[in-house]
Amino acid sequence: MKVVYPICCGVDVHKSFLIGTIITTTGGVEPHYQKKRFSTYNNDLHRFCNWLLSNNCKNVCMESTGKYWVPVFNILEERGIATTIANPKWVKAVKGNKDDTKDSKWIGDLFRLGLVPGSFIPSKEIRILREFTRYRYKLVSMKSSEKNRFQNAFTVCNVALDSVVSDMFGKSAAAITNYLISEDSFDPEYCKSLLQRSLKKKADSVIESIEGYSITNEQKLRMKIIRSHLDYIQSAIADVDSAIDAMVAKHENLIALLQTVPGIDRNSAITIISEIGTDMEQFGSSKRLCCWAGLTPGNNESAGKKKSVRITRAGVYLKPALVQVAHAAVKATNNSYYRLKYEQISKRRGKKRAIIAIARMILTAVFQMLSTGEAWNPSDLFKVDMPQTLKEKQLEKAVKQALNFLEKQGIFIHA
Repeated sequence: MKVVYPICCGVDVHKSFLIGTIITTTGGVEPHYQKKRFSTYNNDLHRFCNWLLSNNCKNVCMESTGKYWVPVFNILEERGIATTIANPKWVKAVKGNKDDTKDSKWIGDLFRLGLVPGSFIPSKEIRILREFTRYRYKLVSMKSSEKNRFQNAFTVCNVALDSVVSDMFGKSAAAITNYLISEDSFDPEYCKSLLQRSLKKKADSVIESIEGYSITNEQKLRMKIIRSHLDYIQSAIADVDSAIDAMVAKHENLIALLQTVPGIDRNSAITIISEIGTDMEQFGSSKRLCCWAGLTPGNNESAGKKKSVRITRAGVYLKPALVQVAHAAVKATNNSYYRLKYEQISKRRGKKRAIIAIARMILTAVFQMLSTGEAWNPSDLFKVDMPQTLKEKQLEKAVKQALNFLEKQGIFIHA
C-alpha cells in the first residue's frame, strides 16, 4: 500500500499518561519505530511536542478517548502540529493483540497508510461556543425535569390542579401553589381571588381539584427546595444566554441568514453554528455533512438482501435540534414548502422517517446558505448536489406524470 505519511506518530491517550510511537519510513517500505511514554501534565506534553519536532514529525493521530484527548490536542494545536482525531471504530485493535504499548503502534500504522479518516474538530472559538450551547441544553433538560417533579409533588398530595389549568407555572397556578405551600389552612374564597383572566370562569373546577388535599410539612419543604432549584436553573440559563450572545456577536449576519429558513429561531441557529461551525469546506458536500450529523440512512446489504437502513447514533446534540426545527417547519404558516414535503413522504414512509427527511433537507439548505451566503430559496435547494442521474430520473418521472394527466383529460399524444 502507498505510504501517505512517511513520518508520523500514533498516540494512545489515557487519563494520566500517553504513549507515542513515531514511525519513520526511509528508502524502503519497512518503517522504523520509536516509542516513548509521557504524562498528561502540561510540562510533559510540551516535552512530547519537542520530541516530535526533534524527529521532524508534524503529523499525529490519536483516538478520541472520552475527554482525555482534549488537553493533548490543545498543546499540539498551539505548537502547530497537525493532529488527526480518530473515531475509535476506525482504529480498533485486533482482539488478542491489544495492550497499552501496542495500541499507539497500531494507530500509527493505520494512519501512515492513510486508512484513518479524521473527525471534525472546529476552531477553538467554535469549540468554546459549543461548550456553552451544550451546557444550555443540559440546563433546559434539568429545568423540564424539575417542572415535572414539582407538578408530581402536588399530584401525590391529592391536588389535581394540573387537570384544570394548562400551565402549572402560569401566574394564576403559581399563585395558588405558593399559597398551598406557605399556608396551613385552605380558604376557597381567597384562592378564587388569585385567579386571573379566563381562569376565573373555571373557579369552581379549580376549588374542586384542590379541596380535600393533604400536604405534610415535610412535603411542603421538598416542594420549596424543588422550586428554589428551578429558580436557580432559570437564572443560570439567563447567565449562559448573555454569555452566548457576547460570543456570537460577530456571527449575527449568519444567524439572521439561517433564521430565513422556516422553523429556525435564534437559539436553533446558534446551536447549528456551534455544532458545524461556519466553514463548510471542511465537510466538502452536504451529503457528508448529513452523514456526519447522523441523518443519512444506513447502507447494509449482503447476498442481495437489504438489511437495516436506520440512521446512526451520530449528532447527539445537532440531530435533536434539527428534528425540533423540522417539527416547527412543517407547522409553519408563512411557508408551506416543508409541510408539503412532509405530507408526501409521511404517506409512503411514515411520520418518523418523514421528519428525519425534513431535518436532512433543512441541514442541506443550511450547508448551501453557509457556503454561498444566499438566503433560503426552496427552488434552488438541491440543484448543486443533485447527481445527473437523479436529475434525469426526476425528469422522466415528471414527464410520465404529465402524460398520465393528459390521458385522463382525454388528450392522447403519439410519439
